[in-house]
Amino acid sequence: MPGASTTLHESADVIGNDVVERHRAIVSIGEELEAVDWYDQRAAASSDASLRAVLEHNRDEEKEHAMMTLEWLRRRDPALDRHMRTYLFTDAPITEIEAEVEDEAEDGGDDSGSSGDGDLGLRGLGGRA
Repeated sequence: MPGASTTLHESADVIGNDVVERHRAIVSIGEELEAVDWYDQRAAASSDASLRAVLEHNRDEEKEHAMMTLEWLRRRDPALDRHMRTYLFTDAPITEIEAEVEDEAEDGGDDSGSSGDGDLGLRGLGGRA
């Protein structure tokens, strides 16, 4: 992650502890994903099967860490939660989901992508909600 994104851009006294904690989580997710990339490259390049297995295991542990932190962040950020509920674990083309959500918002619905009946605004897109 670029260095400018790993430090606070505003004083912690001004932005408050909640924003600082979310920043920590965001930076941590970036670091975990960077580690996934490094392990993935190293595993792919390794000619030793046993080393490759260890590197792949390490890579997948980093994925777990990233997802645990992402879930922590989702629980504290309503907009992130809304977007994750719209796009994740669906089968429809992502841009079709976006177009559907935007159409619903233009038709007077809220911009959350949810109709309120549990379908997450994805009915008819072929995705799993």
